[in-house]
Amino acid sequence: MITFVNQEKKPDSYPKKKKKSAFRDWLDSVFFAVIAATLIRWLFFEAFVIPSSSMENTLLVGEYLFVSKLHYGTRTPITPLQIPLTHQTIWGTEIPSYLDWISLPEFRLPGFSDVKRGDVVVFNIPSENEGVYQKYSTVLPNLKPHPIDLRTNYIKRCVAKAGDKLEVRGGQVYVNGLPSDNPDGLQSDYFVSSGTAINEVNVFRKNGITEYSPYTETFNDTLASNDETGYIVKTTAQAAEKLKSYDFIKRVQLSVLPKGIKETYLYPNSDLFDWNKDNYGPVVIPEKGLTIQLTAENIALYGEIIQYFEGNKDVTIKDGLVVQGKNPITKYTFKQDYYFMMGDNRHNSADSRYWGFVPKDHIVGKAVFVWMSIDPDPLSFFNKIRWNRLFRVID
Repeated sequence: MITFVNQEKKPDSYPKKKKKSAFRDWLDSVFFAVIAATLIRWLFFEAFVIPSSSMENTLLVGEYLFVSKLHYGTRTPITPLQIPLTHQTIWGTEIPSYLDWISLPEFRLPGFSDVKRGDVVVFNIPSENEGVYQKYSTVLPNLKPHPIDLRTNYIKRCVAKAGDKLEVRGGQVYVNGLPSDNPDGLQSDYFVSSGTAINEVNVFRKNGITEYSPYTETFNDTLASNDETGYIVKTTAQAAEKLKSYDFIKRVQLSVLPKGIKETYLYPNSDLFDWNKDNYGPVVIPEKGLTIQLTAENIALYGEIIQYFEGNKDVTIKDGLVVQGKNPITKYTFKQDYYFMMGDNRHNSADSRYWGFVPKDHIVGKAVFVWMSIDPDPLSFFNKIRWNRLFRVID
C-alpha cells in the first residue's frame, strides 16, 4: 500500500501579509485621485472660473465652466517638470510650480473639429512670450514670461480664423467683407442721458448692468452737448432699448470712436496705422502655407510672429527689415495657423486688438457649459447663486 504524505503547510505556518496602516491607505487614495484628476484634466476636460468682465454678458464674473480639450485635440505637455494640478505657481503662493529644465516638442492629438468663427475658446495668452512680455506690460500689468503650456489662460470668442480678412467698422466686425453675426450677450458702451439722478440699483443693476460710471468728456467728447449729464454703461442692445422706456432718461446712444482717431496701445502700435477699437483693420489673419511680401506694413503686422512664434532661429527686426542670420528676407511663408480673438464685452476687453494674433499651438480648448454661477456682488444673500445660469450651454 502506498501512502501519500500531505506536504501542504498549515494555514498558521504561512507568512502573514502586513496590513496597511490607515495613513498608508489614505496616501494611496490621494495618489490615485491625483493621477486620475491629472489625466482627466489633461486629456478630456478642465474646470475654469471667469475672473473678469471681458466676456459679459455671455459669461459673467464668478461663473465656473468646463472646457473641452477633445474638441480641438489635446496637446502633449511641453513642460513635464511641474507639480500636478497646478498652473504657474503652487497654490496660494508665488512659488513657481514648474521647472523649465526640459522643454518637449508639442504635438496635438486628433480632435472633433478645428476652431471655428464664433467659438468661445480658452487659450494661453501669447504676450507672455519672453521676447514680447515687456512690450505689453502697459496693457496687461504683471506679465511674466512662461513656457507656452503654462502661460496665463484667457477666454475670448474667435471672430476670425486663419486666412480670413477681418475689419471692424463702427464697432461691427466684418469678415471677408460681410458683417459677422453678433452674439446675444454682446455688450458695448452706451451714453445714458438723464434729466435727474438715477437710482443705480433699481435702474442699472435690475437690468443686468453691473458696469457704469458718470460720463466725462475724456471718455468720448462727441457723445454729449455741454449741458448734458449722464452715465456710461456697458450693456447689451436689448438692455439699452429697455433703458429708453424710462421717462426720466432723455436718450441712450451707442458710444463708438470715430474712424481716424488713433487709440494708444492697439496692436501693432505702429505709426503706419490710425486704428482704434471700433475701427480696426483690414487685416489678414495668418494661415499655414500663406506667403506674404515683407513690406513695411506687413513687417509691422507680422514681424513679431515671424520673430517669436514660428520657431525660427536667428530672426531679428532691424532698421525696418526682417533679418535671418545676416541676410534680409523679402517674403515669408507662415508655419502655423493663427486666430483673432475678441471679448463679447467689446469696450472692456484686452484682446487681439491690443496684443495680436493667437497661434494654434496656444489653443487650450473649447468652453462647453457653465456648471455654477456665483454673483460676487449680489443685491441680497438670496441672489448669491444665479440659478437661471446653471448648467447652461455656452454659445
